Amino acid sequence: MALKCGIVGLPNVGKSTLFNCLSNAKAQSANFPFCTIEPNVGVITVPDPRLEALTNIVKPQNVVPTTVEIVDIAGLVKGASKGEGLGNKFLGNIRETDAILHVLRCFDDGNVVHVDGSVDPIRDKEVIDMELQLKDLETVESRALKIKKVAATGDKDASKAYGFYEKVQGVLSEGKSARAMTLEEHEEPLMKDLQLLTAKPVLYVCNVEESAVVNGNNHVERVKVVAEAEGATVMIIGAAIEADIAELEDPEERALFLEDIGLSEPGVAQLIQKAYQLLQLQTYFTAGEKEVRAWTFPMGATAPQAAGVIHTDFQKGFIRAEVMAYDDFVSMGSEAAVKEAGKLSIEGKEYIVQDGDIMHFRFNV
Repeated sequence: MALKCGIVGLPNVGKSTLFNCLSNAKAQSANFPFCTIEPNVGVITVPDPRLEALTNIVKPQNVVPTTVEIVDIAGLVKGASKGEGLGNKFLGNIRETDAILHVLRCFDDGNVVHVDGSVDPIRDKEVIDMELQLKDLETVESRALKIKKVAATGDKDASKAYGFYEKVQGVLSEGKSARAMTLEEHEEPLMKDLQLLTAKPVLYVCNVEESAVVNGNNHVERVKVVAEAEGATVMIIGAAIEADIAELEDPEERALFLEDIGLSEPGVAQLIQKAYQLLQLQTYFTAGEKEVRAWTFPMGATAPQAAGVIHTDFQKGFIRAEVMAYDDFVSMGSEAAVKEAGKLSIEGKEYIVQDGDIMHFRFNV
């Protein structure tokens, strides 16, 4: 299951620079490829040192990592919800993504003009929030209008849906995003069906100058306060410095450069990992001579559900799963050694898959 994240932000906040850094990520690691699907869409592997460790032990013919699809979404201006600029295209592109990476300008530079004349990440955030909320309000009002007559006939399902739509309208009308709502169990499918822009999880990416990439600055502190109130995550990245890092092809030279600026790894690697975590996704592995592969699954998935990620037949005909813990496999050095130590477990349909599990499924179709 590929994760699709949309990078959003006002003009001149560093959004496209960041996307271009991701496009050059292949220069940072041999296991960090990037390919372009369209001019503004790229597929990037999720950095995972566990995959490299497994590859070194198993020495397979092929290695397949998990991936993230990154979309550089352009066209937002004030009035986008009403179709201003490339508003409709912009909002349509966001609707197709699973999560939002909201880039905020948190650096002062007189040579880079801000569309509103001054640097204020909170104001910038509110501009985009408002456009998304207005578009969502339009969506919910339209849906409510369609179902109102059916609800009036006494149809219970329609009445529940209409009541929920009114509840969502109230939240959006207050200038809040749909993700701020606490949903009851029966409301979750209704929310999912609405496909609201502001229901998507968000990661605030603070683009800072080089001197602030480690500890941030006053702009970042303001963003953290607002994000904490929303229950959202914040990360700091220096898009300009990431562009310099991406140009360094020699691993030792790159490591020294990172050390000089106080980073242990490129910011784009952290960004991809955080994007992956944003949707509460985890990874299990299959490992054999032909292939070592990382598979993405939602946190809390059972063994049959995880098997279904490979193929629906695996889920339908699931019999059992042979499971090894990653740490056991790496410390003992082989599947045979894990078996000898009695560390390979046989799990049934109720088993909850853990991040890093190495699995082999038995099924019958």
